[in-house]
Amino acid sequence: MHVRSVATILSLCVAVSAMACSGASKRSGFDSETDKTEGAGPREGSFQSAEAGAGSPCAANNLNADPDADLDGDGYPLKYDCNECDPNVNRGAFDVPGNGIDEDCDGIVDNEPADCDSGLTITTSDPMDGARAIGLCKEATDDQMWGVVEAKWVRPDGAPLTVPVGYGVLPSFGVNAAQAGATVLAISSGTARSPSQPGYQNVSGHDKKYSHGTPPGYPKESPSCSGSGGFGFASGSHDGAALKVKVRVPSNAKSFKYQQNFFTYEFPGYICDDYNDFFVTIMDPKPAGLPDGNIAFDQDGNPISVNNSLLQVCAPQNAGGKSFSCPLGNGMLAQTGFEGHAATGWLTTTAPVDAVRGKEITLMWAIWDQGDHVLDSTALIDDFTWSVDAADGAQTLPSPPK
Repeated sequence: MHVRSVATILSLCVAVSAMACSGASKRSGFDSETDKTEGAGPREGSFQSAEAGAGSPCAANNLNADPDADLDGDGYPLKYDCNECDPNVNRGAFDVPGNGIDEDCDGIVDNEPADCDSGLTITTSDPMDGARAIGLCKEATDDQMWGVVEAKWVRPDGAPLTVPVGYGVLPSFGVNAAQAGATVLAISSGTARSPSQPGYQNVSGHDKKYSHGTPPGYPKESPSCSGSGGFGFASGSHDGAALKVKVRVPSNAKSFKYQQNFFTYEFPGYICDDYNDFFVTIMDPKPAGLPDGNIAFDQDGNPISVNNSLLQVCAPQNAGGKSFSCPLGNGMLAQTGFEGHAATGWLTTTAPVDAVRGKEITLMWAIWDQGDHVLDSTALIDDFTWSVDAADGAQTLPSPPK
């Protein structure tokens, strides 16, 4: 699985040591400003930039005038920055594929770690394998590099997860192949397996027999239900599973995106009912305007559940007082255990990170049963990528067809 970038190409720079460009990045969109990062590390790579000319201060600094100066304002002085004339080039950047620029200053262009999820086992206990299955290939080995700092299997309230069948690194889920690389991460309020895979239990009634808390702000009513259901507030939250990763954001990233596909046994019988399985992606620090930190929701603000308008893999029908046109048909349900029920199909969530470049963020993908221990749901997560393109807030939309 590879870390890719849907990006506008960074300003191209001519590899002439006497020519340079200048400027600093503007960072906005979060509740707090980005701290600049400092730390140890060699100066590597090559100078690639052009604009200001041979007489500019930053061009002179690239010729080793002052190793402690940070003339491009990216938080990395010359001794940790192979181009003091471009704030998108330093040891904390990710290499944008295919543009011929050595953004991360390791001396090699376009060599971002990729395809790191081959050979992983379904039953792995290593949470870093979960991150690799999603597409987060790089571990941060010092305080300047971007990458995964820490990964944990947890319950939705952050407590340790001790029932491993709630997660799996799968080569496929029924007829659903990975969207990138060799594997996809599955988390489930039942067993994160399809019927042909080891450890599968029927999604209609598998009880893992544990309860837990929820992310702050949950459970909550879906706006589409307008007060018509109790949503299991009194009956508690059960059988959840989550992957929680702490990751240092690349210094040149402005957004990220990933894909997900949510399958639920609660369709069609429990729409706007007392029972509801939630699937959320909690981000910390919270993007502006999202008080609970969940970045995955439909256009009406409904979290991903049976009460979400993005539920489009099913047989057309009326259910729960609502009409479901099911434009994607029910083919994706084949061999999953969810035949006769519903899924969202592949969705792409995009979120901004412009204001936290170079800083650590936490992402938690979590799923759980609300109000009961049965009628399970499973979510697939895959194809995580950084981008140098800005995002206007968080949004989740159907993924373009491949």
